[in-house]
This record gives sequence, structure tokens and C-alpha cells, in this order.
Amino acid sequence: MTTTDESIHPFRIDIAQSELDDLHERLDRTRWPDELPGVGWAYGIPRDYLKELARYWRHEYDWRAAEARLNRWPQFTTTIDGADIHFAHIRSPEPDATPLIITHGWPGSIVEFTEVAGPLSDPRAHGGDPSDAFHLVMPSIPGFGFSGPTRETGWEFRRVAAAFAELMERLGYRRYGAQGGDWGSIISRELGRTRPDRTIGVHLNLLPGSAAFEEPNADELAALSPAERERTLASWERTRQWSRDRQGYADIQSTRPQTLAYGLTDSPVGQLAWIAEKFKEWTDSGDRPEDAVDRDHLLTNVMLYWLTRTAGSSARIYYERAHAAYRGAPPEPSSAPTALADFPRENFIPLRHIAERTNTIVQWTEFDRGGHFAAMEEPDLLVADIRTFFRKLRETTS
Repeated sequence: MTTTDESIHPFRIDIAQSELDDLHERLDRTRWPDELPGVGWAYGIPRDYLKELARYWRHEYDWRAAEARLNRWPQFTTTIDGADIHFAHIRSPEPDATPLIITHGWPGSIVEFTEVAGPLSDPRAHGGDPSDAFHLVMPSIPGFGFSGPTRETGWEFRRVAAAFAELMERLGYRRYGAQGGDWGSIISRELGRTRPDRTIGVHLNLLPGSAAFEEPNADELAALSPAERERTLASWERTRQWSRDRQGYADIQSTRPQTLAYGLTDSPVGQLAWIAEKFKEWTDSGDRPEDAVDRDHLLTNVMLYWLTRTAGSSARIYYERAHAAYRGAPPEPSSAPTALADFPRENFIPLRHIAERTNTIVQWTEFDRGGHFAAMEEPDLLVADIRTFFRKLRETTS
């Protein structure tokens, strides 16, 4: 008879010096391509910028300091459905704190939560109300970072959500909230949809399926208020721009993640370029990603992909979704109380009249700054919105 090991093991990041030496040698031997003059970011990440970022990575960035900072979080691993799941688990000093599972996306990691973990888990120490405290569970998605690589096919978002539900069960949390952006939003929403008896509420900073993915017709527009009509047309235009100029990475990862993996796993500058470009395009930045996110946090995020050799396995979630039976189907309705924090430089413009068709929207906040990596770009805004949402739910049920 086969037994299932449900034990949870302490985990500490401890990268061998030989791995860092290898990285430095590879950076020193980078072969740089040519570049057209005067094209900026139009053809991809500019060579001069990437050279400067790689130089900083090689000579100034301190992995050991980043490693020590991450190791301040209690971390663990457990095996669920055949996959090793790595997660940080920060129990609040407030005994009545609300359990909250918070999930990253691609090309992110738990590094995204560096600035929000403290205020969420210990608001008293950060000038907040202790009643807003959360016990935080921050897992790495299977295939990503220390939860990777995965060893079999089929790890699409529904399977990930089921694994995270099991994780919360193992930790003894019978009722909990969920939060996420990017893939984390899809996974978090699925937790709420499939387990409304367990999920108190779902807070998202990206709402799947809520943008204008088809050109709105005259009848649809006529039924909207002038403001919503204008927003719908803007949403459709951004979707068109995405399909024309920004969809390529997803098409590659949805079709040939293994082929992509060789270059990204062998070349640190290749891995850096693949990720850093997204931190420029998807954030509320100016000329470079550092206008929106901390440079060291960006590089620590890249390091989790590089050191764990998970460029390929993290891309597989795109392939699995693209080849799943439900490919192309609209989102299934969710009864879980749902909040959206809408940051203006997100990749898609969400529309409330579409979102409410399949979601139980109880809070919708539109901000005037910030983008896709909200926890890194605007941690204070995101923390405040999460607190407000779950405070409302507590007041409703008390």
C-alpha cells in the first residue's frame, strides 16, 4: 500500500559558493549581440541598459545579503500531489489574525512580497491596527523557484489551486483569505470558486477575464454609461496593443517552453533580459524598471530563477493552460466575495460590468499609479486595500 508523506520540513536557503562563482564567470564571458541604433525598447531590452544592469549584478549586487533577508522568513517544504511545495509561513504575533495565502505570478516569486509581508503580518509594528493582522502563507508555485522543477505534466492553475488548498489544510487553517496577481490571481480566484466554504474572500490585483478581449459592438456600448463606454474602448485598445506587441513571450512559453529553457538556463544575461524587460513594460516606470521597483529586489527575483534552474519549468504553466480541455472557456462563476485593486499600468484594463458577470465583486478600487507588480511598486497602497477588504468582511460576519 502506498503511503502519502504529509510532513512539513523546515527549509533554509543556502546557496553553495560554487554556484555564485559560476554565475560570475558566465557574466564575465557574456557574448553581446549587435543592436540597431536609436530604437530604444521597441525591439526589446536595450543593450546599453542591459550591460549596465549585468555589470551591477556581477560587481555590486550582494546575494548573501538577499539570502539572509529571505531567511528571516520561516520557510518550509512539503510534498503535495507529487510536487515539492516551498513556502514561507509568517505567523502574526496577533493571535486572532486572519490566515491569508498570497501567491505570486510569472516572472515573479515570493520576493515580490518583501515590502508587504511585515505590514500585513504585524500591523502594530508598522503603525497599523492590530485587528488587521494576517497569518501569511506565501508559496512558490510548483515549477517556480524552490518549488521546482516539476517532475510531470499537468500542473495547470486548477491543480495548483487544489494543492494550495491542501497546503492550508495541512497548516491547520480551516478558513482563510486569498490574494494574488498575475498567475497568483488566477490561482487565488480558483481557490475561492472551488472552496467557498474555506475561502473568506479573494483579493486580486488582476482579475482574469474582465477586460475587453473582443471589439465591443454598438449595442454593447450604447448600454453603458459614458464613463464606462470610454473605459471599455480603452480596454479594447490596450488588448489590441498587447496582442500586437507584447504577446510573444506567452506564445513561446505556451508552445515551446523546453526550447526556451536551454538559453535561459545557460545564459544569466539571457535570463536577466527575459525577466527585466517585463519589469519595464508592465510597471509604472519611465526609462527603466528601477523607476518602479528596487533594483536589488529585481535581481533577487531573477536569482531565484537562475539558481534553481527553473526558467523552463516555470514556463510550463503557460503550456499546460494552453493545452488544457478548458482552453478558451470563459471564467466559471465564483460566489466568493471578491475585491479588485486596479493599478493603471496593469497589462489589461478591467471592466466592472464584465467582471460582475462571473464574480461576486464587493470592493473595486481604482488607483492613480502603479502597475503589474503592485506589491513591489506600491506596497502601501496594496496593503491598505487588502486590509480594507478583509475588515469589511469581518464587520459583515461579526
